[in-house]
Amino acid sequence: MKRLLLILVSILTTSVYGKDYFVQDFGVYGDHVTLNTRSIQTAIDFVSKQGGGRLIFSPGNYVTGSVYIKANVTLHLEAGATIWGSTNPYDYIMDSTVKWKALIFAIKQDNIGITGAGIIDGRGFTTAINTLNLAHRGLIEDEMKYDRVREWKRPENIYFRECRNIKIEGITLKNPASWNQTYDQCQNLLVDNITVDSKSYWNNDGIDIVDCKDVIIRNSYFDAADDVLCLKSHDATKLCENILIENCVARSSANGLKFGTVSRGGFKNVTVKNLTVIDTYRSAITFAAVDGAVIENILVDGVRSINTGNVIFLRIGDRWGKGKKPVMKNITIKNVYAEVPLQKPDKGYDYEGPVEDLPRNISPSSIIGLPGYNIENVLLENIEIVYPGGSDSFYAYRGLTAAELDSIPEMPTAYPEFSQFKELPAWGFYVRHAKNITFKNVTFRANKPDYRPAIVSDKVDNIEFINVKTEEPEAGNKQQIFFYKSNNTSIK
Repeated sequence: MKRLLLILVSILTTSVYGKDYFVQDFGVYGDHVTLNTRSIQTAIDFVSKQGGGRLIFSPGNYVTGSVYIKANVTLHLEAGATIWGSTNPYDYIMDSTVKWKALIFAIKQDNIGITGAGIIDGRGFTTAINTLNLAHRGLIEDEMKYDRVREWKRPENIYFRECRNIKIEGITLKNPASWNQTYDQCQNLLVDNITVDSKSYWNNDGIDIVDCKDVIIRNSYFDAADDVLCLKSHDATKLCENILIENCVARSSANGLKFGTVSRGGFKNVTVKNLTVIDTYRSAITFAAVDGAVIENILVDGVRSINTGNVIFLRIGDRWGKGKKPVMKNITIKNVYAEVPLQKPDKGYDYEGPVEDLPRNISPSSIIGLPGYNIENVLLENIEIVYPGGSDSFYAYRGLTAAELDSIPEMPTAYPEFSQFKELPAWGFYVRHAKNITFKNVTFRANKPDYRPAIVSDKVDNIEFINVKTEEPEAGNKQQIFFYKSNNTSIK
């Protein structure tokens, strides 16, 4: 924590405001009609050459294509100011460094920011449909053939690469055509008190932190069609490390807090505190090391997960690792209250998560490694999870015989999702290919009887249950903790 406090002090003291400049003085019009791309870029370049300062957007509606923030410049959006993304796909640059499109870029710049009470609105649905129309006319390629042009060909709102000392504060970011905001190989990043409405189209992530160091995300609200608080590692030689996420609310048609899916380098020294996850289709917490990543020294302390399809999913896979050994160890998840619904939790949102991986009853939380790649040293403490129960063994069934448990597929190269194994043999928690796992003060509650036991330990070495309670109607003397090919087990 001392290290993170030093990071925060560094961010606050190195942000450069300098003199204030107003965009109107550079011929920028807030009339919701004029395309201001050249004028805004001229203003940014001028402020940077003068040594830096704030470029202020007074109340108005400013239309623009791609612009680049330069060193020592902060875009400040006053209340009532909105930067509107152009709906013409040709107004966006495919940046030569990141091979991606965005409304606001910054590449290898220091002491930059976007602050204020204003809005950045990418008008993503219209822009995405206009991009798709280009594909229908044969002007660009739709590689997936899904009538959904790939993410990098649609602009996101912000893409910063290899920048230092960044402050994103107070603003609202909404309606991207692709991901919402990406910070890639950046250092000293503060994201504070922002509002994200990112569900205008497919792949609308909330925030993507890619191979960054010294990051604080706090006091913010995220509503996204895709993963919300998403840490990624695209470079096998780099890491996401020294990250603090606190006092945030997340709503998603994918995952709330996710490491991956691209996970080539790793994630180290990450602390998450006081996270609320609501109406989320997939997992409240997903840590995925499927491309050779190292995930270690992770603390999640304080999660309230309501109407979320799954609570905890820790997964090692072997997809794009190219021989690099995946590692996941030293994980603590504590002080969690969660309710899992019977029905689809994001039903009614414009971009719902897909119905997939059926037939299966409600999936348990899980820790699932691979043979030879155990997930190690996991503490689950002070946790209560409420499940609907009522699983129908005639719809989907997984028994506890050796043949049935051994038939659960390993799926090392599959995209990691909690539902990928279809029916699992527990209603509360399933652990497989793991070592040194501790459940302490954990309660699992089923609202209706379930044919499965609460917990299954499958090929686990050193697993301990301390004050673990299960509540299931009509359970009687049912064995709620089942061990299979597990060594050094303990129930206290």
